[in-house]
Amino acid sequence: MNLSLRQHAITLSLLVALMLQIMPMPILVDPYRPDWVLLVLAYWTLALPQRVNVGVAFLNGLVLDVLLGTALGVHSLALSLVIFILAANYQRLRNYSVWQQAFMVGLLAALYHLVIFWLQHLLTDIYFLFDYLWPVLTTMLFWPWCFAILRKIRRQLKVS
Repeated sequence: MNLSLRQHAITLSLLVALMLQIMPMPILVDPYRPDWVLLVLAYWTLALPQRVNVGVAFLNGLVLDVLLGTALGVHSLALSLVIFILAANYQRLRNYSVWQQAFMVGLLAALYHLVIFWLQHLLTDIYFLFDYLWPVLTTMLFWPWCFAILRKIRRQLKVS
C-alpha cells in the first residue's frame, strides 16, 4: 500500500487540486478561490523538478480547461509559462524562506492570471476587473500551508 501511494503521490495531489479548483463555493467566497493547481504544481516543481515540469503543467492545464469550460489551451499556456519560469529558477527559489517563496508564488500567480485574462480578452472580448486578481492574494496566503502539507506527505512517503 505504501509503495503504491509513493508512486502515485504526485498524481493524487494534482487530482485533489483539480477537485478543489472546481468544487462549488458560496458566491461571496468564490472570487477569492486560490489557484490550487498552480500551488500544487509549484510545490512539486520546486521539490522534484525532474518529475514535474512544463509537460505536466500543460496536461493539467488542458484538464483544467475542460473542467472549467474555457477555450482549450488557455490554462495550458498560462500554467506552462509559470512552471517554466519556476523550473528555470528552482535552485534559487529553494533557498528562499517560505514567506519569500510565498511572495514569488504570488508574482507567478499574478502572471498566470494576467496571461489568462489576456488570452480570454483576445478570444471573447472580456474587460479587466480588479476582482480577477483576488486569487493572487489568496494563493500567496495559502502557499505556506500547501508547502507544509505537501512537504510532510513527500517526506513520510519518501517520494523522490
